[in-house]
Amino acid sequence: MYFTEEHALFRESFKEFLQKEVVPHIDKWEETGTIDRFIWEKFGEMGYFGLYQPEEYGGLNLDIFYTIIFLEELQKINSGGFAAAMWAHAYLAMTHVKIEASDKLKEKYLTPSISGEMIGALCVSEPFGGSDVAGMRTTAEKKGDTYILNGSKTFITNGVYADYLVVAAKTSPELKSKGMSIFIVDRNAKGVSASKLNKLGWRASDTGEIAFDNVEVPADHLLGEENKGFSYIMQHFAMERLIMGVNAHARAEFALDYAINYMSEREAFGKKINEFQALRHKIADMMSEVTVIKEFNYSTAYKLGNGDYPVKEASMSKLLSTKIADEVIYGSLQMLGGYGYMEDYPLARMFRDSRLGPIGGGTSEILREIIAKMVIDKKEYKAPIKEVFKS
Repeated sequence: MYFTEEHALFRESFKEFLQKEVVPHIDKWEETGTIDRFIWEKFGEMGYFGLYQPEEYGGLNLDIFYTIIFLEELQKINSGGFAAAMWAHAYLAMTHVKIEASDKLKEKYLTPSISGEMIGALCVSEPFGGSDVAGMRTTAEKKGDTYILNGSKTFITNGVYADYLVVAAKTSPELKSKGMSIFIVDRNAKGVSASKLNKLGWRASDTGEIAFDNVEVPADHLLGEENKGFSYIMQHFAMERLIMGVNAHARAEFALDYAINYMSEREAFGKKINEFQALRHKIADMMSEVTVIKEFNYSTAYKLGNGDYPVKEASMSKLLSTKIADEVIYGSLQMLGGYGYMEDYPLARMFRDSRLGPIGGGTSEILREIIAKMVIDKKEYKAPIKEVFKS
């Protein structure tokens, strides 16, 4: 229903690319916490950063299911950090540039982002308010033809090695959430500093805490309209949450496939362990759950790709998919016994990487409240701007 022969060909070619160009370097990047710049350019050369971007800036303007394939296959090389670095650039930072930036800024930042020459990072979360976007303290005060940016951000994927930052800040603090704006800030601008955070998982990606000390931002680096930033962020959260839902079902599927293959080879008490009913039925339960969330995520992606604004479904996608992924990876690791606990086997890393799912991009607790407001209080969320995808 969702994938054509062209999608299948793209999936196979992307798999081959990852195995050839990425997998040989994953262990090194996991150990050092730094992804070499050459791979960004290779992704750009292949057009992977431009799947949903407009052709006039070097993109391919493809339908949303190419993005779904991109996300799924990134989860199957067992580095949540590498995957996050790629999709955070392509679908968090670049989305704001695509939708809200002026033509001048698109030429300066979007075109080289698509080619892999520049890396972007989205800066929303703050040390004193991760999920509480409206409570942010970073400010941007207008002075002549510049804004003076002060504040800090944390948990920023690509925050240390990015070339530019897409930063949310209060331009009219007295208006609270209605006084927020979005800016593009050069990473090497005077007054910008960053430090790398030491994480449980996602070891390959750089995650930074960023400080802004009287940073001068040109007024024409404002994205969209002043004081409309909160609406822009909320608009794109639906896509971000669906992305994390898709990531979750893909890594759960990978973990299950690995466990099933291991069970077909491992023997205990004179027979293959995939012949023990207790283990067989556990696999059946986990595969059923993964299949259900996968189909739901595809349905939600279809809605997003056709211009709908599926806030409820995207929130449900992330809430359930990340929960199930954690449970499935835990269960799959158990199938390996002691080997599952060894770093030489892939599920140990996946177990650590998966734990970020229910936290990043809106905690599960926040998502439950959003869903409750919609199904109990009948609250409606309307798209403030044009859609990101259109098939």
